[in-house]
Amino acid sequence: MPTSSLSIHNKVSRLDRILYYRLFFVVAIIVLLLDRGTKWIVQATLPYGTYSKGNMVEVIPNFFYICHIGNTGAAWGLFHGKSFLLALFSILALFLLYLFKNALGLRNLHTQLSLGLVTGGILGNLYDRLVFNHVVDFLDFHLIVYRWPAFNIADSCILIGVTIFIWLSLKEEAERKKKET
Repeated sequence: MPTSSLSIHNKVSRLDRILYYRLFFVVAIIVLLLDRGTKWIVQATLPYGTYSKGNMVEVIPNFFYICHIGNTGAAWGLFHGKSFLLALFSILALFLLYLFKNALGLRNLHTQLSLGLVTGGILGNLYDRLVFNHVVDFLDFHLIVYRWPAFNIADSCILIGVTIFIWLSLKEEAERKKKET
């Protein structure tokens, strides 16, 4: 009998640990679903390779367009053609996030939000790399004389999540230094 009550206790504590990180999981799942949903709509409605003005959907004239391209690299075309390598890097990043969750302060709700955004974004782009051998990009902005490289929801969430995490880290460090003086 003691063995069975011990296993029930372990199951409850595991569930409690998972529930403790619920904001992280909820944000990551929402980002993944939003990313995949928007990419699915683009894939279902626009032919692949629509990156010229005549083929894109103009949302805001001369500024914002919806296109459908595949990116086998990372941001700004870095590591072009290295989709498999970038998929491995994504898996490594997810593993390191899990491994260092305590050192990263994942018990903090703001950290859960920021790393949930990052994780959901990584998972969204990882899915694309594994299924299509490229990341589906569709948001295209033209800034007067500069055309920003096309991107997607996952990319945006990764950038926002990393920015929040860095800001929180710098803020925490400044508060720690302030207390020391």
